[in-house]
Amino acid sequence: MKKYSISTWFVFLIPSILGILLFMVPLPLAGGWKVPIAKLADLMASALEPIIPQLMMILISLSALGSVLYLFVQKDTHRPSFFMNLFKVTPFWTITRIIGAIFSIMVVYQLGPEAIWSENTGGLLLAKDGLVSFLFSIFLFAGLLLPLLLNFGLLEFFGTLMVKVMRPLFKLPGRSSIDALASWIGDGTIGVLLTSKQYEEGYYTQREAAIISTTFSVVSITFSLVIIEKVGMGDYFIPFYGTVILTGLILALIMPRIYPLRSIKNTYIDDREFSLEDEQLPKGKNVFSLGLDNALQTASKQRSIGKTFRAGMQNVLDMWFGVAPVVMAFGTMALMVAEYTSVFRILGKPFEYILQFLQIPEAADAAQTMVVGFADMFLPVILAEGMISSPITLFTIAAISVVQLIYMSEVGGLILGTKIPLNIFDLLMIFLLRTIIALPIIAGIAHLLF
Repeated sequence: MKKYSISTWFVFLIPSILGILLFMVPLPLAGGWKVPIAKLADLMASALEPIIPQLMMILISLSALGSVLYLFVQKDTHRPSFFMNLFKVTPFWTITRIIGAIFSIMVVYQLGPEAIWSENTGGLLLAKDGLVSFLFSIFLFAGLLLPLLLNFGLLEFFGTLMVKVMRPLFKLPGRSSIDALASWIGDGTIGVLLTSKQYEEGYYTQREAAIISTTFSVVSITFSLVIIEKVGMGDYFIPFYGTVILTGLILALIMPRIYPLRSIKNTYIDDREFSLEDEQLPKGKNVFSLGLDNALQTASKQRSIGKTFRAGMQNVLDMWFGVAPVVMAFGTMALMVAEYTSVFRILGKPFEYILQFLQIPEAADAAQTMVVGFADMFLPVILAEGMISSPITLFTIAAISVVQLIYMSEVGGLILGTKIPLNIFDLLMIFLLRTIIALPIIAGIAHLLF
């Protein structure tokens, strides 16, 4: 292995260890176990609680205004500026940003139809403790600190070590193991943001980015605990989370091998073709020494704190202006469909027969909870609370709601706000397939437990 200076070793080790501690090591903090990055976001959200909905409304409105203005600006394809990339989007995404801005103004000032700003629709997203409000602080800290994970060699090190596991099992590069771990222990939204940045920088193909964001953006331990507590079964958390992990792994093996993920192009964002030869081990090298060499080579190029901070701040603005409006627009519409129409009840009807076949009690009532999670992760257990009494059914609903992963009020909305090549119909198809495949596994375990 090539010799590197002590300072290069420090540049690799110190930021990487800091990144692991901040994003991946849960600590016993007030309010339960949390990764420090989520706790920092919570503290800021609490400090800004009285004004955070208004702040997000301003940011979403600026995003829409900037996009409208940039519709009339010619894009410089040779050297586009950061703000050009930020605001110069397609007419579809400009309209989406405008809708997000209109919804946010209506929610903050309670204007127009209550169906849009009620506490169960737009108000749920833009409440002081709602998802869009929380995104202000999580995007700030995650965006500023993501370079600790991305820029100093950690991904190169783990990517080389894990390629022999991730590629044959999940059709993914080794570096995706960091995304998966950050999602699992930290937060699914962080996993999507990591994946999006890696895709835009040319490290993942279109198919790989789609697989990681829809398969490994796992619901965190913290949220899983909230879900099982919500149905009054906190004592069963260990078997519950064990079921979630087992089902998630089985889904991760199956989903990349079937439609629609299998049919996505395996090319990079710049249209380069994927080649397995890029991951071949050079002769005379083992994975550990090669991983270390790759990591230190990356670290040796990072010498400017100012450049790193600037990249982090650009991440923050990219998330605030690019992702938050989409979550507001699509999340509100999905919640309105769930709250005021019978669409999810109709879509859930076929699941009644599946649940009856699997001998799940109260199948008729449980059926609609199988699809309502597409709007928001908490809706299935909110509906089940007080309506379902069977422990088998409650356990099944809680576990299904966690492994479905694609929620329009969170991960789904975030994916649509990124450049990852998935549309709302792809997400709905992935959601339904995950549900259908997971049901027999979870139902079988529920019958063993109760």
